[in-house]
Amino acid sequence: MKLLVPIKRVVDPYAKVRPLADGSGVDTTGAKFEINPFDEIAVEEAVRLKEKGIATEIVVVSVGGPQCEDQLRKALAIGADRAILIETDAVLDSPAVAALLSDVALAEAPGLILMGKQATDDDCNQVGQMLAAKLGWPQATFAAKVEITGNSAQVTREIDSGEQVVALPLPAVITTDLRLNEPRYVALPGIIKARSKPLEKRPATSVQSPKTSVSAVELPPTRPPGRRVGSVQELAAAIKERGAI
Repeated sequence: MKLLVPIKRVVDPYAKVRPLADGSGVDTTGAKFEINPFDEIAVEEAVRLKEKGIATEIVVVSVGGPQCEDQLRKALAIGADRAILIETDAVLDSPAVAALLSDVALAEAPGLILMGKQATDDDCNQVGQMLAAKLGWPQATFAAKVEITGNSAQVTREIDSGEQVVALPLPAVITTDLRLNEPRYVALPGIIKARSKPLEKRPATSVQSPKTSVSAVELPPTRPPGRRVGSVQELAAAIKERGAI
């Protein structure tokens, strides 16, 4: 079974970022970029499925400029077999990305699409659901455990009240959550092997006009300092004073 894993290039989630002076976006000058953490979990899960003999090929795909090649090479170093870069410099929102990924999915015909539940830069949590809708495939989001048996998948999902187990036929779209796995450390042999693995560049078939746009980016308000209280009654009064209860 072929697995397709979309990945996104994002600013290192552990780095501190600041908005541009005009508030039109994030200042990425000198910033380090990584694979979106949730997507890296998806890559790791795909590699584990291949190690179990369930998957036969892992294809990673990214949408963007040539700078995305670094993240694709890292995915290849983790264990993916080949990579596809959909080249475009256009500003993309979730519907546009889902449309481009659906074209790739139709061309590659994977048995399963594994991808992060959301990206750490925009936190939209939309592309997986939109992609499944475009393909007409079943979907399972926020996966904490994935089990593949024959032509079906059983997914344990994280929900507000605990866990939910769902079964769905393949092909399907599954989006990964933090507790699914912990990505492996990329060792030097994997990095060396990644250099010889195929990375195909394809032009974007067609790019939809964005349906959404960023109106402003600003830092959150500074958190006020902590305050010690002498009793439960004083704590309750302080909380009530802030309008929390």
